[in-house]
Amino acid sequence: MTKPVAREPQRRNARSNRARILATARRELGQNPDITLEELARAAGVVRRTLFGHFPGRAALLEALAEEASETVRAALAAGVRPSEPADRALAYCSLSMWPVGDRYRMLLALARHDLGEDRVAEILRPAREAITAILERGRRDGLFPSHLPAAVLSAGLEAMTVALLEEVNTGALEDDGTRVAVAMLIAAGVPEKRACAVVAAVAAETAAETADGG
Repeated sequence: MTKPVAREPQRRNARSNRARILATARRELGQNPDITLEELARAAGVVRRTLFGHFPGRAALLEALAEEASETVRAALAAGVRPSEPADRALAYCSLSMWPVGDRYRMLLALARHDLGEDRVAEILRPAREAITAILERGRRDGLFPSHLPAAVLSAGLEAMTVALLEEVNTGALEDDGTRVAVAMLIAAGVPEKRACAVVAAVAAETAAETADGG
């Protein structure tokens, strides 16, 4: 009697190929938004048929990257939103947790208008905007942030500033581990520069210690 063919190694190989294709796409699209799927397949070390088996076209590949980015944003917020912290520290935590996500997927910003559409990018970023709006509202109640703009409007402005700074990373004009942008966010939210720098430095050190401890 013939034994059934083992499927798990094939599934593992398929998952590995898919992950490699997406990782390659994140890297290569950031350098050349017009790269073809055939060129991506070669860069990922897979044959054209393998790539098209996972992603039948450019739109499917970009949507997979968008969904991956959306899941990563939600995971970063789960780790970075600290409701028990004072609002200025909470904003720093949130900014520092989100920067690696933005840096990883900044190539989506270059593709947003041409391929994904602004609505899809806004959908990906909506959880972050809502989290920051809540932090700003809490900070105003506690007297840590001024109320010169509605919280939701200021949150949208902070988002636009972060996107603009990520685009500067794309051009090579800015290099940052997230701390400079976090300081800029706190200052834009109304925190004095000296305090903003101190808060971000403290939060960055604590975040690094948590990472080193595996937490």
